[in-house]
Amino acid sequence: MMMEMRSLEAALLVLILGHLVSALEVPLDLAQPPTITHQSPKDYIVDPRENIIIHCEAKGKPHPSFSWTRNGTHFDVELDESVTMRPHSGTLMVDITRARPEHYEGVFQCTARNKHGSAVSNNIVVRQSKSPLWSKEKNKPIVVQEGVSLVLPCRPPAGLPPPIIFWMDNNFQKLPQSKRVSQSLNGDLYFSNVRREDSRNDYICYARFTHTQTIQQKQPITVKVLNQAPVDERKPTFLIPSGHSSYKMVLRGHVLEMECIAEGLPTPEVSWTKVSGDLPSRRTSFLHFNKTLRIVNVSESDEGEYSCTAKNLLGSAHHIITVEVKAAPYWISGPPKNLVLAPGENGALTCRASGTPKPSIIWSMNGDRIENLPADISRKVEDDTIIFTDVQVGSSAVYQCNISNPYGYLLSNAFVNVLHESPRVLTPANKIYQVIENRPALMDCSSFGSPIPKIEWFKDSRASTLNGDPYILHDNGTLEIQVAQSQHKGKYTCIARNSLGASENHVYLHIKEPTRILKQPVDMVVQRGRSVTFECTIKHDKDLLPSLIWLKDDEELPDDERFIVESNSLSTSDVSQREWLRDHGELPVDDRFIIEFNSLYITDVSESDAGVYTCYVNTTLDQDSVTAELTVVETTPAPAVTHGRPEPPTDLELTDQKKRSVQLTWIPGEEHNSPIQEFVIQYEDSLHHQGHWHDIARVPGTKTTAHLKLSPYVHYTFRVLARNAVGLSAPSSPSRMYKTEPAAPDQNPKHVHGSGNKHNNLVITWEPLSGLQSNGPGLYYKVSWRQKRPGSDWITATTNNSMYTVSEIPTFSPFEIKVQAVNNHGDGPEPVVAIGYSGEDLPAAAPANVHAVALNSTLARVRWDPVPPHLIRGQIQGYKVHYSRTHNPHKHSPHHTEKHVLTFSGNHSQGLLPGLHPFSHYSFYVSVFNKKGEGPKSEKQEFKTPEGEPGPPASLSVTNPSLDSLTLEWSPPHEHNGLITGYNLRYQPVNNSNELGPEEELALAANETSVTLQNLKYSPRYKFYLNARTSFGAGPAISQEAVVKQDEAVTSRQVDIATQGWFIGLMCAIALLILILLIICFIQRNKGGKYPVKEKEDAHTDPEFQPMKDDDCTFVEYSDNEDHKLVKESRTPSNGTVKRDDSDDSLVDYGEGGDGQFNEDGSFIGQYSGKSSSRDNAEGPESSGAPSPINAMNSLNSFV
Repeated sequence: MMMEMRSLEAALLVLILGHLVSALEVPLDLAQPPTITHQSPKDYIVDPRENIIIHCEAKGKPHPSFSWTRNGTHFDVELDESVTMRPHSGTLMVDITRARPEHYEGVFQCTARNKHGSAVSNNIVVRQSKSPLWSKEKNKPIVVQEGVSLVLPCRPPAGLPPPIIFWMDNNFQKLPQSKRVSQSLNGDLYFSNVRREDSRNDYICYARFTHTQTIQQKQPITVKVLNQAPVDERKPTFLIPSGHSSYKMVLRGHVLEMECIAEGLPTPEVSWTKVSGDLPSRRTSFLHFNKTLRIVNVSESDEGEYSCTAKNLLGSAHHIITVEVKAAPYWISGPPKNLVLAPGENGALTCRASGTPKPSIIWSMNGDRIENLPADISRKVEDDTIIFTDVQVGSSAVYQCNISNPYGYLLSNAFVNVLHESPRVLTPANKIYQVIENRPALMDCSSFGSPIPKIEWFKDSRASTLNGDPYILHDNGTLEIQVAQSQHKGKYTCIARNSLGASENHVYLHIKEPTRILKQPVDMVVQRGRSVTFECTIKHDKDLLPSLIWLKDDEELPDDERFIVESNSLSTSDVSQREWLRDHGELPVDDRFIIEFNSLYITDVSESDAGVYTCYVNTTLDQDSVTAELTVVETTPAPAVTHGRPEPPTDLELTDQKKRSVQLTWIPGEEHNSPIQEFVIQYEDSLHHQGHWHDIARVPGTKTTAHLKLSPYVHYTFRVLARNAVGLSAPSSPSRMYKTEPAAPDQNPKHVHGSGNKHNNLVITWEPLSGLQSNGPGLYYKVSWRQKRPGSDWITATTNNSMYTVSEIPTFSPFEIKVQAVNNHGDGPEPVVAIGYSGEDLPAAAPANVHAVALNSTLARVRWDPVPPHLIRGQIQGYKVHYSRTHNPHKHSPHHTEKHVLTFSGNHSQGLLPGLHPFSHYSFYVSVFNKKGEGPKSEKQEFKTPEGEPGPPASLSVTNPSLDSLTLEWSPPHEHNGLITGYNLRYQPVNNSNELGPEEELALAANETSVTLQNLKYSPRYKFYLNARTSFGAGPAISQEAVVKQDEAVTSRQVDIATQGWFIGLMCAIALLILILLIICFIQRNKGGKYPVKEKEDAHTDPEFQPMKDDDCTFVEYSDNEDHKLVKESRTPSNGTVKRDDSDDSLVDYGEGGDGQFNEDGSFIGQYSGKSSSRDNAEGPESSGAPSPINAMNSLNSFV
């Protein structure tokens, strides 16, 4: 009998699994027991300066009433004039102006009830916050010897909650702390050894009480450090904790803090290890210069022994701390959920929790313990589960589950509501869902009914239910389309059905174009004082209103009139769309979206404008953003300022350590007169790739903190480099190692492909995960495949390689394949299914019904019936037409063939053969080919091309030229392209200017190969054109030019001498010589009449003769100042008897000596004779006579 009962109970549990998966939300217009919706925290600390408000809110139908207990007894609100209860609520308000706050300290509990049941709140412990003053004390000065240890006690007053302790001086500046001086967890200040600089009279301990926002101050402590006798160096000993070992208990989920503070000289350094394992790196941090070990979110795995070691040059000290983890009750699968059942249905409430020690469970109904209530055959309590069978109307109630142990409790309300309701759809009618194309679409069909309704979805015509690719129907009625496409838009109908009826609702799905940035801003380098423009062109759906903003370093743009943002839009349906499309070729012609052009102008750029600018656009459905960096450089840097690379950052510190992230902070190095533009953070993975550094993040130069996303199972070491306009700094010193815990893979291999290298296999390949992507040890791959046909089952194998071969499978069959990454910590996500094909084989059949039709003399069309896909046995690549020409009888080798192959890629049934020879016989066959190769040949077929234009005659020559005739001889064309029906001869004369005369034409017979032309007397040159004819027409001509043989005398007369180059040059030279002779004759004639001897002699005897002035010299225009000076000097006699002012114009001077000669008319002709030797000796080669036109002409003649 007991076995049958247990079997029944097990069956009932299976039946109610659907109710355990999700709880139904009962509409408020239906009868339902109360539900607590808001309550004050269990430990409620109130500010004594403000009114006390204890919250208790609930819902139900009918609306519940409220009552309270205080310290376990009924609390009558109406009897206390200081307490009021909010209308339609259970919230209490205590007016402290009428009563003291401490009178209302205690344990409060609220009950909300209606006719269907009662719900109770937690026990709310109300306490008022306390911030007591420090007890008055007078601290005596502390005098210590330099080198000894010292502890300054704080002993703050006990407050609620406990205060935050810190040490400051009289100027409210925090006292510096270090490995030598640090604050303990209880607030005391510890000196491992004191130094002379520790002497001061303002060591002040402060306590900040957070709840009341008050700060209390301890009396200052004075410390005097003496240096009378040196203290010996000593090895470390622990100041706290004492002894060799200690014990600490911590609750699960709380923070564990352990400290070890040591004294010694030199100052010891403290390190931590876990004796029984590794420290949880993601939850562990070291504070107070490694003296405090902090582990957050403690779990049972943190139990064990921890060792702290203090070490200096003289030795070390060790202390063992044994940690035990207890646990207040905590939920395993969440609190119990409300249960809605129809009459006659079965269900269960489960209250599953754990704790250390194991907690006890107490079930209550409407606030009363179940064991104190009358027995109910429809209800059975089994430890943490209540099983309900065959419930009836009137069985509704609220059940309380109270789980407790010495460290805490959990209290949860869950009602059982017995209803008999037809379905109703709660989702608003005609709701419109807007989804970006290629994104997931989720359409709700929230419903209620008892029994629970079944949901069905239909689209448009309701031809069939939507349940299968690409639709996914979730248990809560939501319909999901993982990749929404334009064809999915439309009207959708959801129907909720149960045994009492059905309800339907209509929703609409609209697919919208994604918002994209088409033209991105680019990085710019601008000189200070110039202007710069960033452009950002976006595309968005016409029904979505975008919001575009510009950010600088992820913040709003400065409020500065130098920053100007301009924008305008262009609909692709505008008239100008063609011009826009020409510039943006990827944009389709579609009026579904709008183009907006946006620009950011910055005028008078300054150094503060440098940074990263982001163009960020978002709509109600999606967003996009791009960044560009602005670098500002000096136009003319001051020569005294030298710029250099920055110094490396220092003091790298890891904080906020989590499983997948950590915060890295650093101190920038010296900039060297060039602001730091960015910091480059790099990491080394000593577990997988030791010695190699990789970039992990870049942050602007204004930041000194980076939040780094990490991967599991990596031993990270970080370093930071700084970059300015000059270059990159040296790397910083590495940070301490940060080990992330292993985890299951986050991703699966990419680029999964399947293809065969043999006709009966499938080679599955993928891109393997790197060591960084493995997330843990023991990485391998789970390869699954199945033939893509109904009813095929998955076959799975494992491998450590990046390839797996499946053998003995059908040729070229589609397979669904997937590859999942697995390691020692679990499986990766569900892999995406790819499609692959097994290996190909040569096609098994040839194309049928092959024939050809000649379209003209050089083009033919070939047709065939395609080979069925199953006979291609592979991915069709195309068809090949093999054709050859049998040369026509005009060739010397009539049986020689020219073979050609023309390939038609893809699945075709016809093709054109261009470039054929006219008047030729062709044979051909067709074959299909895949990646493996060609299949069988089709039956060979033939066709013939019609006649075409013949080729040009093979040769054309001129023979037997005479005075008025010549003979033309030619050879037939190499390519007849038909039957030659004759020749056309055209010729025309050519004159000496290469102009063509009138054309004459002769028609010649096909068998002629020469012709003699008579009466060629009009021109010495002729041009001839000869072409052949077929029935199709005349072909191209061959040309030749010939000269008619003529008499030599006639030929010489006919030469046009005026066009000869040598004749033109000769005529020019003669004309130039004549011109020169005319000039010489003109000068000589004028010279002979200008200087008669008598005039010269009369000039010397005239008593009134005045010396010639410089400006009266007739020939001044032919000399420069130096020459004129030399002329004057030459007029002075050697004996010096003639003054310079007298006339010195003499025949001797004009004749350049005493040997001057005269013509019969007395004219001076010495210029035509050579210079006298005495003159040459006296004045040398550089001396010159008086300037004259003849001298100038002589110079011209010598040049010519």
